[in-house]
Amino acid sequence: MKKIAIFPGSFDPFTVGHASIVRRGLPLFDEIIIAVGVNENKRALYEKDDRVEFIEELYEGEPRIRVVSYSDLTIDLARREGAKFILRGLRSVKDFEYERDIAAMNQRLGDIETILLLTEPEYQSISSSVVRELIRFGRDVSDFLPKKQ
Repeated sequence: MKKIAIFPGSFDPFTVGHASIVRRGLPLFDEIIIAVGVNENKRALYEKDDRVEFIEELYEGEPRIRVVSYSDLTIDLARREGAKFILRGLRSVKDFEYERDIAAMNQRLGDIETILLLTEPEYQSISSSVVRELIRFGRDVSDFLPKKQ
């Protein structure tokens, strides 16, 4: 049976921290689906299609990574895609408490296991929110965004 994981997020923008989770998750799964979520409650800096395109270009040539967008529950996307796992990264205790609660609900509602990877120390302070703020103020964020291999 193929092990498929959903890596969900708004990815606005997709950072080096996100790329690290994908890189470290690849040995664990046959396929990772990077799922760009549309959250109507968040004010996005980049359009959904632009985020999807950036990530697709980043992983062009990696057959075990697919990029999709979705606007419903992650467990519903997982069912549609045949995924039994959700992949997430943890930067802090605050992240852990949030992710633990979501993981428990996903397990209960969708029989989906959540795999949590600790963020590498050099990426712990990087978040999409902080990078968005830097972009809005015209700062150079190239160190925080992954480069195509």
